Amino acid sequence: MNIDKFYETLDSYFASQALDQVDPFLTSSLAQAKEEEDYAAYISICNEMIGFYRSVSAFEKAYVAAEDVLLLMEELNLENTLHFATTLLNAATAYRAAGDYATAIRYYRQALQIYDGTLPPEDYRYAGIYNNMSILLEKMEENAEAITYAQKALSIIEKLEGGEMETATTLTNLALLYFKTGQPDHARQLLEKALVLFEQSGEHTDAHYSGALAGVAEAWYRMQDYEKALAYYEKALEEVKLHFGENMSYAILCENCAAVCEQLGNEERKVFYLNKSRQVKDAIRG
Repeated sequence: MNIDKFYETLDSYFASQALDQVDPFLTSSLAQAKEEEDYAAYISICNEMIGFYRSVSAFEKAYVAAEDVLLLMEELNLENTLHFATTLLNAATAYRAAGDYATAIRYYRQALQIYDGTLPPEDYRYAGIYNNMSILLEKMEENAEAITYAQKALSIIEKLEGGEMETATTLTNLALLYFKTGQPDHARQLLEKALVLFEQSGEHTDAHYSGALAGVAEAWYRMQDYEKALAYYEKALEEVKLHFGENMSYAILCENCAAVCEQLGNEERKVFYLNKSRQVKDAIRG
């Protein structure tokens, strides 16, 4: 099959926010690749499925695509390749989003092992896996190790040309870890650097920007500046809805907005966000 045409069509759906067209398109494209025994296309499409289903909180579908493509790649003797590592990363991120941290960390560590045997130490791809592992380890309350991986990621990203947004995001994540481990002064210094970089980026947004905004919002919340926290959480809501629709991340951000509104004494707004979160979760589960 024509994989370039596949990506052109897929990108057009995302660009026009036609998310309802993505699932049937991915499914039919995968069936075509299977029929034609085009294994390269099959692997590429499965990876797109993992990322898309994760983003819209269709986790069971993400699991099926992940396990399917990993098994195929093992049968093709690709288990020690960078392509396999990339698929492991996609699968791990899906499992992390769904709350299956044990499977996620196992896949991240397996991907890192492949990197260590394949890539030079300063390769930019290490920054991505280090950041992902840091986020997961923080969720697992392994904060010291999470800080170590975030620092490793930062040391690579800061050297990349045009990596201001990635640097700002990593600084924000690291600042939150310092807040969590009782180092508020260090956290504030990193947050100030991150905010400068965010402001310099102007109106640039991408699918990862919502996470950065949410990180800044949490930092302001921890600093008890609730007005700024709410403003950044609401920006994050807009970004999630723009790129992914009202998914589970959207619901969680609504709950965060409600918590901030409670601190501000805005009961009406708090109830609005709690109701919105409940509606989104019911829609996903239903």
